[in-house]
Amino acid sequence: MEIQAAERLAALGHPARLQVMRLLMAAGVDGVAAGELARAAGLAASAATFHLDRLRLAGLARRRRLGREIRYSARFEEMRELVDFLTDTCCTHAEGEGRCQPICAAGTAGPGARSDSQAEQETP
Repeated sequence: MEIQAAERLAALGHPARLQVMRLLMAAGVDGVAAGELARAAGLAASAATFHLDRLRLAGLARRRRLGREIRYSARFEEMRELVDFLTDTCCTHAEGEGRCQPICAAGTAGPGARSDSQAEQETP
């Protein structure tokens, strides 16, 4: 899983691909047409296709033809596995137990989620 996770994280390591992936996640299981996604991301069609193909090759997106349209969608199970892989070390090793408990207890944290100890440590 480590090699696969590294490949998937590398695919997400480009700002445009990260934005494209977020748009795919927001589109849900029905996905989105390539042209529509390019417009939403502010990318040229060729650039969007390049980034979509990179995500697809990493196993994070799928492509299907629907009539004359090519639609892309996120592979949600693979994204969940990637998040699980990243949190697994913290949640399954004793040395991470205290630091990660809020995240491990909740499954995966949502955007902007933080533990109480993080909130206490932050200063304005």
